Amino acid sequence: MLSLDLCTFDPGLRVKSPSAFAAEVTECVETSWDDGADIVLLPEFTWMGLEPLVEPPTLRRVAECFWGELFPTLKSLLCRPEKAVVLGTVPFWDAEREVLHNRAPILLGDRVLYQDKLHLTPWESAFAPGKEVRLWEFEGLRFAVVICLDIEIPELSARLRGAGVDVILVPSATETVLGVERVDRCASARAVELGCVVGVSHLTGKAASELIDENVGRTAVYFPSQAAFRDSPRWVEGEIVAAGIHKQRVLIEPRALERMRRMRQETNPSLLSVSPHFEIVQE
Repeated sequence: MLSLDLCTFDPGLRVKSPSAFAAEVTECVETSWDDGADIVLLPEFTWMGLEPLVEPPTLRRVAECFWGELFPTLKSLLCRPEKAVVLGTVPFWDAEREVLHNRAPILLGDRVLYQDKLHLTPWESAFAPGKEVRLWEFEGLRFAVVICLDIEIPELSARLRGAGVDVILVPSATETVLGVERVDRCASARAVELGCVVGVSHLTGKAASELIDENVGRTAVYFPSQAAFRDSPRWVEGEIVAAGIHKQRVLIEPRALERMRRMRQETNPSLLSVSPHFEIVQE
C-alpha cells in the first residue's frame, strides 16, 4: 500500500526571506512524511511566492534564487530514503537554450528528477514548452507528473497509452472554479482512459505575482472505473477553497492495479489497442 498526500498550498506567506519561505514548504512536506505519507504532491507555482522576496522581482531572479540558493539545502533536507516529493513547480533558466521553463522538481530518495510543462497558457508567455514526459519508478509503481493544462490535452493521454503508467500526479494553479473543473474533469477522464490513479493538487490564496495573484483550488483523486476498484470510492474531490494548506491522504493499492490489468474480459479502454483502426470521414 502506497500512501500519497495531496496538498494545496498558499504562497502568500508572511515571511521575510526566501529561506524562511523554503522552511515553510519543507515543514509541509516533512509533516506529511512524519505522519506516514510515502510521497507528497505540491501545486504548480508553489515557489512563485518567492517573487516579492527577491530583487528584482522577476521570473529569472526567482529561478536563480530557487535553484542556486535554496535547492542545495532542500536536497539535503528532503532527499529521504524511501520517500518522495513533487515540489510543485518553479521557473528554471535553461542557460544553454536561453529560455525559461515551468519546471517541477522531483526528489526521489537520493535522486533528483524533473518534469517541464509542455503546454503553456496565454499568460505563461515568458516560458518555453518542455519536450518530454518523464516516467519514473517508486515503490514498484510507474509515475508521471503532468502539469496543469497538460492534463487537459487528450493527445498526451494517447501518447501515454501502453506506457504502463500507474499514477499521474498533477500540480495545478487556477484562478477560477472553471479552471479547477477543467483540470479535475480531465484528470478523471485520464484515470478511465489509462487505467491509472490520478491525483491533483491546486494552488490557493493570493500572492504578489502577476502569474498567481489570485488562486482557488482543491485536492482531488480519481481511480479507474473498473471492477478491481468497485468496493471503494473511485473519485474524491475536496471542497474548493481560496486560501490555506489542505491535505488529502490517498492510499494506492498496487495489487488492485495488477488485478484490473489481468481482467481481460472486462470492458476497459486502457487495455484496447494503442493504434487507431478507423478514419475520420467528412460527408
